Amino acid sequence: MAKKDGGLRFQPSGGSRAPQVPVGKKQKLAIERLANDGRGIGFVEGRTWFVSGALAGEQIEARVLGAHGKVVEARTERILTASAERRSEACAHAKVCGGCSLQHMPHADQLALKQRMLAEQLSRLANLEPREWSAPLIGSELAYRRRARIAVRWDNKAKRLDVGFRAAASQDIIAISECPVLVQPLQPIMRALPQVLRELDKPQAIGHVELFSGSSSAVLVRHTAALSEADLDRLQAFCTAQDAQLWLQGGAEPQPLDPQQQLSYRLGAYDLNLAYRPGDFVQVNQPVNDAMVAQALEWLAPQADERVLDLFCGLGNFALPLAQRVRELVAVEGVQTMVERAALNAERNNLRNAHFFQADLSNPLAEAGWAQGGFAAVLLDPPRDGALQVVKQMTALGAKRVLYVSCNPATLARDSAELLAQGYQLERVGVLDMFPQTAHVEAMALFVKP
Repeated sequence: MAKKDGGLRFQPSGGSRAPQVPVGKKQKLAIERLANDGRGIGFVEGRTWFVSGALAGEQIEARVLGAHGKVVEARTERILTASAERRSEACAHAKVCGGCSLQHMPHADQLALKQRMLAEQLSRLANLEPREWSAPLIGSELAYRRRARIAVRWDNKAKRLDVGFRAAASQDIIAISECPVLVQPLQPIMRALPQVLRELDKPQAIGHVELFSGSSSAVLVRHTAALSEADLDRLQAFCTAQDAQLWLQGGAEPQPLDPQQQLSYRLGAYDLNLAYRPGDFVQVNQPVNDAMVAQALEWLAPQADERVLDLFCGLGNFALPLAQRVRELVAVEGVQTMVERAALNAERNNLRNAHFFQADLSNPLAEAGWAQGGFAAVLLDPPRDGALQVVKQMTALGAKRVLYVSCNPATLARDSAELLAQGYQLERVGVLDMFPQTAHVEAMALFVKP
């Protein structure tokens, strides 16, 4: 007698499950509207399709990138009927490169998309409408990025070094001959870099390369094994020809090949120079950063007799201009090395009323020595996960004015609800177009206690 199978078998409660949409499948779609991230939305056989590179009202052919449940993610393969709003991409690689997702959309429409996304998050998560919408802060659509990370990978089978940017929704590396969103000083470096890397004796030792533009151009080479003297000479000769500094990073912190070299950027309106090192956070878009600092000072309106707090201060991008206008500026950052660099930047710019402290900003702050005495105003510029623990303590810090600079509308909305519960009102809010040609949204919001 055959042995009985003692295992249990279950029939899905909904009957037979519909087959999943295979990756690579092509599908014709009518795009009905845009999602908040700029992808087109279409519907087929009960599934919702999110399609990159599509505009509302278009008929397109899409290729599936992935599917889960009733949601399909895809990219536009062919435009069957184009929207009147569609424009030609400025970059030949825009359809495949993962860096820019909205080059086919007019800049005015990009800004409207970002403002709508911010407004929807504030309304949905915090039931909040500002007293005033400020016009978006904008700069150039192109030639704005002053830093970029270049992907490098050794193909052992082909004995070839791939150099470029990551493809959209893929780990593939797209060879890039030029990148229109890079600032002009980095363009020739970008064009010539692949060739010099491929000429190295040991190109497989290169992990990735980063480019920077500030007081000088700089090339950071991240290497996974020691570089030979010959390869170091080749890289140095390349950087000399490009009028750029050469920085190297093995297992430790990045270091310049010439110890006397230093990177910095200027806040010209305030005659300030801020030194930084590769790996430090620096806003990628200088013109919008300059406009953002100016707007922050205008909205927060710091007074000469006030004590003001800057949280998540970084290198001092807001702290140093604030210190020029107030009696005392207290700046707090979670990373000790950034605290030290910000303090050194203040010292080099002859600002003696700015004081810098390290603190875990997810913990209570009121008992910290630097928090005693309270503050007339607080500026905070947190990372993407927001600053919920900090804003819960805002009343205890005594601030009547709070300026929140955000790189994530969802956490801004969440934290706004907490400020609202403490009696603050959302006075003004506006979009900061730090990353044109992408759906990334940055924003500034001013809260006041009546």
